[in-house]
Amino acid sequence: MKQLLIFGIFLLFVNVLFAQHEHSKADTTKNATKPKSPRLSAMAMIGDNHVHIDYGSPSVRGRTIWNGLVAYNQVWATGAHKATWIEFSKDVMIQGKHVPKGKYGFFTIPNEKEWTLILSKTWDMHLADDYKQEEDIIRLAVKPETNKEFVEALTYQVLSTQPTKGEIKMSWAHLSVSFGFENR
Repeated sequence: MKQLLIFGIFLLFVNVLFAQHEHSKADTTKNATKPKSPRLSAMAMIGDNHVHIDYGSPSVRGRTIWNGLVAYNQVWATGAHKATWIEFSKDVMIQGKHVPKGKYGFFTIPNEKEWTLILSKTWDMHLADDYKQEEDIIRLAVKPETNKEFVEALTYQVLSTQPTKGEIKMSWAHLSVSFGFENR
C-alpha cells in the first residue's frame, strides 16, 4: 500500500511538472514578436538554372525610403542586416558579360535617375560593411521604375521571360529596379 501511495504521488508530481512546462512554453510563444526585417528567399527555375535570392525584407512603416533610410550615391546591401545574395546554379550572361555559376553579393548604388547594380564575389557580410569594389564581378546601370502599387515590404522576384531567360526584380515603396540574364 505504501508503494502504491508513493507511486501515486510520483505520478501527480510528474503531471504537475509537465503541466507547468507546457504553460511556460505557451507564454513564450505568445510574447514572441515577428522580426521587423525577416530573412526571406525568392527562387525559380529558369530553364535548368536554379536561381535563388536570400535577403532581409524591411518594411516602409511610414518612413521615407529613397534618399532617406536608403541614402543616394552610397553602396547599399539592398536589404536588411546581412547582405543580399544571389546564386545561379548555371553560368549566365548579363548584358553581354559572362557570369560563372555561383553565389554573389548583390549591392546597389541608388540615385534618383539611375542606379548601379552590382554583383560581388563577396556575399557573406553584414550589410555592405566589407564591400570592396575590386571584388565586383559586374556593374550595371539601370533606370528605376515607378511601381503601379505601393510595396510595403522590400520584395525580390525571379521571373521567367523566355525558356532560358529571366529577370531579377527588386521592389520597395514606389520604386523597382531589375536586370535580365540568359542561361549559358
